Order: sequence, then C-alpha cells, then structure tokens
Amino acid sequence: MLKLAVLGAQTMLGRELVKVLEDRDASVLPLSAGPLTVEQEESDIVVFAPDPALLEGLDLVIVVADPAVPELLATFPGRILDLRDNAPESLEPMPLAGVWPSDHRALRGRQALELVLALLPTLVHGFGEVAGTHLRSVACLGDLGLNGLMEQTVAILKGDEPEIETLGYRAAFEVVPQMGRGALIEVRVPVFHGDLLILHLKAEEGRSLETQPAPLGVKWAEHPPTSREVAVSPELLAHLSTGADRQTGILTLGFDPVLWGVLRPLLRVLDL
Repeated sequence: MLKLAVLGAQTMLGRELVKVLEDRDASVLPLSAGPLTVEQEESDIVVFAPDPALLEGLDLVIVVADPAVPELLATFPGRILDLRDNAPESLEPMPLAGVWPSDHRALRGRQALELVLALLPTLVHGFGEVAGTHLRSVACLGDLGLNGLMEQTVAILKGDEPEIETLGYRAAFEVVPQMGRGALIEVRVPVFHGDLLILHLKAEEGRSLETQPAPLGVKWAEHPPTSREVAVSPELLAHLSTGADRQTGILTLGFDPVLWGVLRPLLRVLDL
C-alpha cells in the first residue's frame, strides 16, 4: 500500500485529493500547510499540523499549498509531487502517459490546458491551424476563487459594490478576457467549476477534418457540452462541428480542472 501525505489538505484541491486517494490502495496523511482557520478545523477532514516527524516512513508527499515552514521537505527522502501553480520550473513535469518515471524523485504537475492541447492529434486528424478561446472558471484559483466569487455575488445582490482586492478583478456577473497567448485567449467566466475550450480548426491542404475514437478519459458528446455537464464529469467531453467540406470546424472541449485535470492524471502516474 502506498503511504503518502497531502500537504495543504485544508484547501479545495487538498480535500478532493484526500477523499479520492483514501478510496484507493493508499494510506493518506492529511497535513495542513500552516495554521488553520476555525472553518478549516471544523471541516469533514481531520488535518494535522505539518511536522517533519510525521513524514518518516512515507513513500510520497503531494504538495498543493506553500508550507509555512519552507524547509519541511528538505530532508524528506521519498518522492515529491508538486501540484502548486508556482512549482519550480526546474522540476520535470508529470508524464503525459504512463506511470511515475523511476529516474525522478520529484515531479511537478501540468496545467489542465496543457493536457488538453496534447490530446488534439488523437482526437481530430487532418487539422493544420488552431486558434480558440479558453473559458476558464474560478475553480482555477481554488478556495480563493470560489469564496471570492460567492462574496462578490452576495454583495452585488445586496446592492453593494463588491470587494475586488482578493481576486484582483470583479468576477461576479462579469466576463473578463485576459491577454492573448499566441492563438489562444483566456476568458474568465463567473462559474464555479467547468472549463470550456472552443477551438477553430482549419484542415491541412489536401486533407479534411476527421474525428478519431475517443482515447481513455475522453467522451464524444452529441452536442457542445455545458459547463454544468463538465463540472460533474470525470471525463473530458468533446464535440466537433465541421463545415460541409470538412475543411473547417469548431471543436468544443469541456473539462473540470480538478476532476479531469488533476485527479485523473494523478491516479495514473501513481498507478492507483
């Protein structure tokens, strides 16, 4: 049985990881990243204060939040999986397929968007140019985003001006485009969970757009998925609509950044 700790178990992602891993062949130690609020202490998961002594004999530590004591893992001899957004770039990213590579003690996670884009060649053949829009939910910000959106919504419904310092922008009842990244633009939308990636495909010269059998973790849908459908699905939902000559098409991909973007690849890489 795999023995591991989740460092940051008081966060949204940490709680999800603990619940999922406890249902697998794993012994899970939930650790806080630091002091807890009263609400966190009264949650449905008992979380322990981080202590180097608690890490003795463990195979793996999954880091989802910055530890209050940075040197906590300095002498830990086991494997480390860093799922923080600010994980060191020097760490090798999790493999796109297969289990944990034996020649790496520490790995960092991959962004869900990166995993989705890596799947494109296995979903549709014959495309050349790709551009699109990523409709991103506040779930990407974890508890900060969920609580911030809720608090802003309550303030607006009461007729008050919402506080924007926490999130850095007004999230409630707003659709906020971010700066474009190449051929993709990110738009933050006021939903709690469920991301949509809407891609405009153009076929290579002499070819046409053809769908392929859905790989593991992907399901072809009969209609473009909604964020609600995505939020409750452990699979990536895909839909392709093409022109009459199949030279152009709109590929809609829906995925939950936690259920599909973190939990599924985590279980794969840990072989659980």
